[in-house]
Amino acid sequence: MAATTATMTGDRSEIAFFDVETTVPTRTGQGFALLEFGAILVCPKTLVELHNYSTLICPSNPSLISTLSVRCNGITREAVTTAPSFSDIADTVFDILHGRIWAGHNILRFDCPRIREAFADIGRSPPEPKGTIDSLALLTQKFGRRAGDMKFYDLIPLFLLCLLSCRSLDDVRMNLEVLKYCATVLFLVTLIHDFNFVCGRLVPFSSKNKRMKSLKIIPFSVLFFNTGFSHL
Repeated sequence: MAATTATMTGDRSEIAFFDVETTVPTRTGQGFALLEFGAILVCPKTLVELHNYSTLICPSNPSLISTLSVRCNGITREAVTTAPSFSDIADTVFDILHGRIWAGHNILRFDCPRIREAFADIGRSPPEPKGTIDSLALLTQKFGRRAGDMKFYDLIPLFLLCLLSCRSLDDVRMNLEVLKYCATVLFLVTLIHDFNFVCGRLVPFSSKNKRMKSLKIIPFSVLFFNTGFSHL
């Protein structure tokens, strides 16, 4: 079932956070089929959600929804029986995405190709972004491997967040929250430069400082997220 709120503006300045759920290929050469599309449009100045849309999608071949696919996203064949086909929602998806900045986790390698494939399958030109914000690439660049393998569901507990489900609309909203927290951390990190929080107070960091080696370092993210600071 589709869900929408608010009204999209004509200047297309909003950031389109989106996510797709798909079938999981079970053999070589088998493609993906879209099962769900979810998106929110976010004000680039306030990072407030202005509009949302989500819908299940009935694939042309429902038999592609395997047991493995259901384990990954919980979407069963029965759930999409009465859902619209992609061609039914293509105009809406195009209007949400085209000419806007696209944002999401691992969208460059997964979600963007799936959108282009879906439009190609119905013989239509795909929407094109004004720019892209891939949180996987961005956070890997800025945080390195401090958050493990940077998988989306591993980042959520790092920032003391709680994901309600593994569905598209919940994913995009959580992706926005993760980026807000990360932006806050990066902003504060730029303010302390070569300082580390040690036992709750600032001291210059030096690898030659013997006293530093004997003190327990408090991880910055742990200290930050337990001091009552709010995200941007």
